[in-house]
Amino acid sequence: MGAGPSPQWCRHDGPFARRRAGVLLHPTSLPGVPQGTLGDELYRFLDWARAAGLGLWQMLPLGPPHEDLSPYQCLSVFAADPRLIDLDLLVAWGWIEAPDPGARRSWREGRREPLLDRVAAVIGEREDLAARLSRFREGQGHWLGDYTLFQALREEQGRPWYEWPAPLRDRETDALAAARGRLRGRIAHLELEQFLFVAQWESVRTAAAERDILLFGDMPIFVAHDSADVWAHREYFQLNERGMPTVVAGVPPDYFSPTGQLWGNPL
Repeated sequence: MGAGPSPQWCRHDGPFARRRAGVLLHPTSLPGVPQGTLGDELYRFLDWARAAGLGLWQMLPLGPPHEDLSPYQCLSVFAADPRLIDLDLLVAWGWIEAPDPGARRSWREGRREPLLDRVAAVIGEREDLAARLSRFREGQGHWLGDYTLFQALREEQGRPWYEWPAPLRDRETDALAAARGRLRGRIAHLELEQFLFVAQWESVRTAAAERDILLFGDMPIFVAHDSADVWAHREYFQLNERGMPTVVAGVPPDYFSPTGQLWGNPL
């Protein structure tokens, strides 16, 4: 019997055809105010990595974290942290005019609505960008609607989804329809943030490939309880009728932790 094709990892022309040195660095650890973004500092890092002979960049998950900022407890396993979006890059692309210092400060502090409105206006006037946004919505529809509605409701309610009023917690059709209407503007902003991240991330991937640097991703092995994914797909998790876990992830006592660890992620 003839042998089948070799898996990519052992092909002579695959990504691991030669030994590579690399670095583990989350983009938020790059220089920036108040943190690193997908902007100029990232491209300088890629230039430095190439000059240093590095061929691999490993990073932690890029999802939107909870208040504790852990990349392993994210509000979605699909969405990205909008704070990684670089404002100066949007200006350089001509997607927005250079904002005043006050607007820049508001962007850094998470109050992005006025500038997002400006970006939306530019996209609405350019057929190429409008088409890209439309393709993004269509291609990411399996998670985008649930995530943006979840985030808008979480901001409105100010608490985890399992503490929301039962009609919202349990995703009753009428309650969700009313929420989509009530929060239409915020949902549009959240959607636009994800589109902008993907546009900038595609540029990062291209730049890394041009420098022969492989991107080594990471993902959490469990999903956060307070996340769009658990709220939208309770049937996949061991939860009771109120949305609370019946069992959670953790590890038993060992030499590292005599009492063990309780992570709290639903199974």
